[in-house]
Formats: sequence, structure tokens, C-alpha cells
Amino acid sequence: MLRIAVCDDNAQFLAEFKARIEAWDERPQDMLLLCFGNGDALIEAHQKVPFDIILLDIVMPLINGLEVAREIRATDKEVKIVFLTSSPEFAVESYSVRADNYLLKPVKVDRLLSCLQEEIAEVRMRERYLVIKGASSVRRLFLHHIEYVEAQNKGVQFALTDGQTVKSSEPMYAYEEQLLMGDGFVKCHRSYVVNIFHVNTYGTGEIRMRSGCRIPISRGCQKDFEAAYFSMIFGTAGEDV
Repeated sequence: MLRIAVCDDNAQFLAEFKARIEAWDERPQDMLLLCFGNGDALIEAHQKVPFDIILLDIVMPLINGLEVAREIRATDKEVKIVFLTSSPEFAVESYSVRADNYLLKPVKVDRLLSCLQEEIAEVRMRERYLVIKGASSVRRLFLHHIEYVEAQNKGVQFALTDGQTVKSSEPMYAYEEQLLMGDGFVKCHRSYVVNIFHVNTYGTGEIRMRSGCRIPISRGCQKDFEAAYFSMIFGTAGEDV
């Protein structure tokens, strides 16, 4: 079950949002959407059964969205948090609670659904893993922990989001098919496959990952990488919610 919560003190917004989601053609069949009018109710529900994704307004009475996010983050480092707000001044502070996105109201419908689709893809990725064979051990590696993969001589090095690296004695092709079948992984060079969710910026010939690592993009892969990047990260303009 994919559990998604939206919390906003504006009852009209909640009703419109719920209607948009229910009419969404690509809505996952196992998706459960719950709406909350205040942060305390959200916190209580999350403590009982954690949500996978939380869409959270910031400016609310009693306890604001940032305070709600801090309390949730104290016990849950994995839940995806997306702020929905008409107040851009909190954007920098949202990084302190590891917000995954920050959308300004009124939100374009395509942008909202694209963002939600991105977060769902990341949650789904957590359910998938590779079995990595090293020189003397075998390890299970969850896909969402992989920042990028680099072919090195006859082996492969997996760079993880926590700064660690895992080496495999098997060649790139042993893992490439499994990686590219999953949402978010793109081949950008004959020696590199990157997790697009961990890309910070890119330019001609180079990708900058969130960790600061620089990964080359070959000319032959540039077009496919750009198409995947814009498809995953950005939505096209649409009508207002």
C-alpha cells in the first residue's frame, strides 16, 4: 500500500486536490490518500502508520508545516516531504528538514502530478535492490542508495548517497540491464550510469551530482539523458489547481 498524506488548513484546497488525484489517469491502484486540516492530526496518524509521501502546507495555525516536518523527521528519515505553500520565503529553511521539493501555490496541475510521480518513483525504487558480488562477499544494495555507478577496469564501483563506495568484481553489463529497467537510472557515458534523482545540475559534457561529484556525459548519451532528466524532474505547464 502506497500511503500519501496532504495537510493544509484550507478545506477548499484539500477538496480540489483530492478531486485532482482521484481523476489522475496514472494514479497507482494501491495508493491511499488521506487529507488533514492541521499538523497535529497528521503527526498522530503518521506515528500510528507511517506515510510514504507527505504534501505539507507551511503557513498553518497552531503548528506550522516546518514544525510538523521537524517532529516527523526526528523519528522518520525516509518519508518524502513536499511543501505546498504560497510563501516563498521559507524555501531555504525547508532544507533543514530535508524537504524533497517546494512548490508554490497556485500549483500547475502538470507540475504537481509530475512532482508526485517523481516521489512515487523514488518510493518504489526503495523496494528494489541489486545483489552485488564482491571478491569475497555478496551484498544487497537498495537502488535508492545508489548515486551513480562507474565501470572500472573489469569491475564496477557503486557510489552511495552516504559517501561510501561498494566494489564488485563483475563487469558493468552484469548490472546495467537491471539498473536501466528501474525509474531514475540513465546511462550518460559508456562507463557511467547515474541515478537522476541525485543529479544537482548538468551542462554540456558534465553532470554535477548532489554530493558534488562530477560525471561526464558523452555526446552520444546527451540527448537521452536530457530527455530523461526533464521527464523526471520537471513537469510541463498546465492549468492551475
